[in-house]
Amino acid sequence: MNTSILEARALSKIFDTAQGDLLAVADISFAVAPGEFLCIVGPSGCGKTTILELLAGLLPPTKGQVLLAGNPLVKPPPEIGIVFQKPNLMPWRTVIDNAILPLQIQAAPPDKAKQSGRQALAMVNLGEFAQAYPKELSGGMEQRVALARALVQQPNILLLDEPFGALDALTRERLNLVILRLWQHQNLTAVMVTHNIREAVFLADRVLVLSPRPATISAEFIINLPRPRPKGVEYSETFGALAYEIRQAIKE
Repeated sequence: MNTSILEARALSKIFDTAQGDLLAVADISFAVAPGEFLCIVGPSGCGKTTILELLAGLLPPTKGQVLLAGNPLVKPPPEIGIVFQKPNLMPWRTVIDNAILPLQIQAAPPDKAKQSGRQALAMVNLGEFAQAYPKELSGGMEQRVALARALVQQPNILLLDEPFGALDALTRERLNLVILRLWQHQNLTAVMVTHNIREAVFLADRVLVLSPRPATISAEFIINLPRPRPKGVEYSETFGALAYEIRQAIKE
């Protein structure tokens, strides 16, 4: 595919800290094609989350730019939904009220917001919990509410910042299948940061490996596994070889 829906062009980010300037991201360039599932992996603290926040328009770059459908991105757009490491649900709000928060901030009509919230919750199989409160949910269910909140504006692009890192392995596997189903059926473009290499291979069309901070792209892997992923693919020789190659490319 020659066109990109999201592009990082010569992107750098410097943070002003008490110890002086901290270069977190150094001159990174890559493009994401429409409908692609891209995963980004790398050593802890290398700048993965910073890159995702730059792509979302949550952080301004120090140098370079982010392009959304060819246009410079200067603020968070409704076309991009983001799911963070922690669900950050408001405990005094019901599940549906947490899900529709972005629409309420935009002053959407209440009836329309509720309808969109119900649709988003149905996408993540939480429709029957619309009136529940976060304290009544499991960790996996809380993250599904966060996912619904990201989907409620019907974005074209979904950014995921290690959203399942704190969950047990079985719950994580189930939610990876939810992500794949949504990506496919909602025609989404997805960029996911993860520290789990096998998760990256299972989900992605392409994997970028970052260097230790400051983040640069040190390797790129095309994941030539069939879509939809066949049952048990993660136990195949091809899957294992890809995971091993990516692990070897990550420099601590």
